[in-house]
Amino acid sequence: MSHRIAVVGGGPAGLTFARVLHRHDRPVTVLERDPGPDARPPGGTLDLHDKLGQLALDKAGLLAEFRALSRPEGQAMRILDVDGTVLRDWRPRPDEQANPEIDRGQLRDLLLGPLDVRWGRGVAEVVPGTRDGVLVRFADGRQETFDLVVGADGAWSRVRPALSSVRPHYTGVTLVESSLDDVDTRHPDLARLIGDGSVAVYGVNRAIVAQRNSGGHVKVYAQFRAPLDWHTDLERHLGLNRRAPLSPGLSPGRDGGRDAGLDPGLGRGLGRGLDLADVEAVRSSLLALFDGWAAPVLGLLRHGTAFVVRPLYVLPVSHTWAHVPGVTLLGDAAHLMPPLGVGANLAMLEGAELAESVAACGPGDPDEAVRAFEEHMWARAGRWAKMTAAGLERLVSPDPADALALFDEVQPS
Repeated sequence: MSHRIAVVGGGPAGLTFARVLHRHDRPVTVLERDPGPDARPPGGTLDLHDKLGQLALDKAGLLAEFRALSRPEGQAMRILDVDGTVLRDWRPRPDEQANPEIDRGQLRDLLLGPLDVRWGRGVAEVVPGTRDGVLVRFADGRQETFDLVVGADGAWSRVRPALSSVRPHYTGVTLVESSLDDVDTRHPDLARLIGDGSVAVYGVNRAIVAQRNSGGHVKVYAQFRAPLDWHTDLERHLGLNRRAPLSPGLSPGRDGGRDAGLDPGLGRGLGRGLDLADVEAVRSSLLALFDGWAAPVLGLLRHGTAFVVRPLYVLPVSHTWAHVPGVTLLGDAAHLMPPLGVGANLAMLEGAELAESVAACGPGDPDEAVRAFEEHMWARAGRWAKMTAAGLERLVSPDPADALALFDEVQPS
């Protein structure tokens, strides 16, 4: 009889695991809490590395389809000084396939294919070691048992507590995400600023990054170091003071920086709590935080359609657990790290490797294969976690030259 295998989470890790098992004619059930594939925005774009994410897609038999969808030109990267000076402008060769970009939604649809996904099946708890196998309790009160449960359910995994009591901790860096739609038509100047790929501007303990997706959609990320409760008192936590408002029509920084004052609407949040649901208050506060930066760069914030606050959490660099038969973890559930282009790639490769190991066991007990997989995953993920933690320290640091030096090490100009 086939083993009863479930993967919790319908992200890149869980779907890659399931798709590779499907390729080996092994049944697997995907348990996803979202009610459907389009229940919420899928997120931004991913660069899939040739020896990580692309290798995983090759194991799933999907590499050719990925290359037909991906955007090699999206590998382009431009770095500006806060005054708008271009410091680096790297453009990929026409045949460059090291890290092509693909929208998360396109990748999800590619991986879904023929998979058996149980939508709207949020997991509340996983209990290993029962008489009938690993018990999965669902949020709606139902329950089911499996021989192997793989947790690929992200940072706040409901599977992880079955293996580890460790919880993610805040890095000290927060992202505020915004979006631009139809950028080439509605904001051609910003489209030229971003180019075919990404543009990044690094200042003292803060940065603005914009990344092109397909269809003229752009994701913008304002990044800064602050306490987790920064929005409760902008003056104390971010140094944003209320000053005399500017004359109508002027913008922050045009008259020489912070001492010139702030936009007329900035009084709503400065020096007291900021309502994160108030789009215009968040926009004004961000413009104040980046006051003095070049006007085209601030345009990325001025024209954003919404703002979503995303504090960055991580798991300890050396996170491991005592092996428990019947349960394991992949991706962010196992080794949450800063989002520097590695996490999804690692998660997909782990999903593919674990699936191949389980498939190779045939009707035999896959426990030893899972144990060996964990040992390999911990060693590799630990190296990447250490590098990405150091990378975040350099990208959002007191010295913007650290960010530029990191870029030169990764992608020489």
